[in-house]
Amino acid sequence: MATNASSRYDAVIVGGGHNGLVAAAYLARGGYRVLVLERLARTGGAAVSASAFPGVDARLSRYSYLVSLLPAKVVRELGLRLELRRRRISSYTPAVRDGKPTGLLVDTGDPGRTRESFRALTRSDREWQAWREFYGTTGRVAERVFPTLTEPLPSRAELRRRIGDEAAWTALFERPLGETVERTFADDLVRGVVLTDALIGTFTHAHDPALRQNRCFLYHVIGNGTGDWDVPVGGMGAVTDALAGAALAAGAEIRTGHEVTAIAGDGRGDAEVSYRHADGEATVAARRVLVNAAPATLARLLGTAPEPAPEGAQLKVNMVLRRLPRLRDPVADPRDAFAGTFHIAEGYRQLETAYAEAAAGRMPSAPPSEIYCHTLTDPSILGPEAVRQGLQTLTLFGLHMPARLFGDPAAKERALAASLAQLDAVLAEPIADCLAVDADGRPCVEARTPPELERELGLPGGHIFHRDLSFPFAAEEPGAGEGTGAGEGTAAARWGVATARPDVLLCGAGAVRGGGVSGIPGHNAAQAALKDLAAPAR
Repeated sequence: MATNASSRYDAVIVGGGHNGLVAAAYLARGGYRVLVLERLARTGGAAVSASAFPGVDARLSRYSYLVSLLPAKVVRELGLRLELRRRRISSYTPAVRDGKPTGLLVDTGDPGRTRESFRALTRSDREWQAWREFYGTTGRVAERVFPTLTEPLPSRAELRRRIGDEAAWTALFERPLGETVERTFADDLVRGVVLTDALIGTFTHAHDPALRQNRCFLYHVIGNGTGDWDVPVGGMGAVTDALAGAALAAGAEIRTGHEVTAIAGDGRGDAEVSYRHADGEATVAARRVLVNAAPATLARLLGTAPEPAPEGAQLKVNMVLRRLPRLRDPVADPRDAFAGTFHIAEGYRQLETAYAEAAAGRMPSAPPSEIYCHTLTDPSILGPEAVRQGLQTLTLFGLHMPARLFGDPAAKERALAASLAQLDAVLAEPIADCLAVDADGRPCVEARTPPELERELGLPGGHIFHRDLSFPFAAEEPGAGEGTGAGEGTAAARWGVATARPDVLLCGAGAVRGGGVSGIPGHNAAQAALKDLAAPAR
């Protein structure tokens, strides 16, 4: 199909999620003509805010909900008007010891308080000292690894030298994380708290020889060199609104309700991007196409054979409460416990049992999950009346809930009921008694399963990372699984965003160093495209 000059762009970006918007802003600021095509009626992808319950003025982060990996460098360079607020409480984990309810509180603002909590739970300082040493090590690794995520990909050997700690390298990059957790910690609950960061969004176990748990853990502890998970003031929608504003201000065009259907071309001339919208179908030409979609989706657009289908494994639940529930632990203040990450059924053995049950195709008998209350840190997502009423929000992220469990239409309700039952087990009152009701008198609770994430957001299998995460270094040989293996020596390969086509780059979570709300693959794809677009035509 022929195209004219008015429909020719330097870069077309497929997908207006946060990574696509980052790429658009960088390329437009570089002086290039940029078009973003987004299938949905709004930008943001999974990083959006929504009024989920009629008559309840609360703008919930419907899908993704916290920020750690978004580099301060990107915020600064794009001039984003965005506030990320630090949570003083890192986590609270309820427990029962000697038949009495208790819990483990990790207060980053008061090490003495944290130490006392460890001592009360474990009856010694051993676990506290091990905790400090372990996270001291991950902190040093974070300081050295995180800056590399917005640089050309280092080799495995280069990253190893940069870390400069052979014991840490072996523990995080060479051996299953479970070995280190079991060797370092003795208490089952403490082991479980550590392991959870290796499982969020990744269906695996502590001793997975493929090291999927290690990769997930690494990305959870290196954000901005500290590993802190921050609350976006105004909700996740504030993040992508700021990014969309930066892209538009730089001159990028953004068209929502425009679904890309194919990418054609031989890689030697302009690519042709076909799309459909409310008024019909059209095609535009582009010197470079940046795809902010899963590799499986890219394969469909190119008409090539896809890689094995990914599978998401989480249950996302949003709630609005009339008040925070009381806890069985008489010492714990709910305003502390729910301000950080509230771990439920996440002891080490519980996590391993839940994985084994789900892998066998059964709903976990004690579903593990974690909760946090956005409004304790940032009440701005509530309207004035909701604030006056004292409403609070709760976000629950359930682990080990793979897509395979949701073939039965009733499975979602069973998963939700089982997850809330585990929460109730550590509360002094049922969570149902604390839920607000919407304008129709219905409890304010909604859940999303992997199949629903696939239908609503186009995530294959509902996988929030688009596919398994990769270690943040270049593949040592084609097919090694740490990179795309394509375009060796090209700018795209050096930045970890290469595909089989030299004119098509991957700028979404499935790129090397993708996953999470980070903007890193968007930044890296833009850097590769800027290099290519500036090169003299051959």
